[in-house]
Amino acid sequence: MVRAAVPRRLNWRVATVSDARWETGSARTLALDIPDWPGHLPGQHIDIKLTAEDGYSAQRSYSIASAWNGSGPVELTVQRLDDGEVSPYLTDVVSEGDQIEVRGPVGGWFIWRDTQTAPVLLVAGGSGVVPLMAMIRARGLARGRQPFRLIYSVRTPEDACYADELHRRVREDAGLDVRFVYTRKAPEGWPAPPKRIDVATVNTYGWPPDLEPDCFVCGPDGFVETAANMLVALGHDPKKIRTERFGGA
Repeated sequence: MVRAAVPRRLNWRVATVSDARWETGSARTLALDIPDWPGHLPGQHIDIKLTAEDGYSAQRSYSIASAWNGSGPVELTVQRLDDGEVSPYLTDVVSEGDQIEVRGPVGGWFIWRDTQTAPVLLVAGGSGVVPLMAMIRARGLARGRQPFRLIYSVRTPEDACYADELHRRVREDAGLDVRFVYTRKAPEGWPAPPKRIDVATVNTYGWPPDLEPDCFVCGPDGFVETAANMLVALGHDPKKIRTERFGGA
């Protein structure tokens, strides 16, 4: 019997943590040096496997936060879930020099290529911003001129990942616009009270449907369903709306 070869990206590899930094009080970015990494597209994810001394193992998938320029580490931003099996270890225990089993890259649908020319609308809820940040970074790396708009919903200003970088990129990356939506507490002097993303928000800060933008929505289940329905109600082509729901712990 002839067995089909397993793609190299689906094999488990041992990655080494080369850097770890906090993005917020509960979200941490890990930079991983992965031998023979084949590269990735923005929007893809990797699987992580942790194995205890008694042999018990747990696997979770995490979106890749970094763009790929042909070399360097692969970055993940992990949101801690206090009752989780994997995320508390990755946020609170892992340190530089530790090794982790990884597999990937995985995913071929929720991705953006810098050869695409359509305007892009990114809609993020909480840590759903991670794969969308990879798209923003990839656009910056390629010096792309595709118009990008990000609508980013967070509970408070302290919960926003990459806030400083996003503000800098709005200044430096022509054609990128970012709108924060705060659901519980807004910054002092913010022109709008805390609220959830609604149709008016998407209509005002997104792209009109006649421009046929590529839309990417990522966040918790309820957020993704609501945001995608809003886009359809505003006239966007459902075939141009790609969604990613995050879960697991």
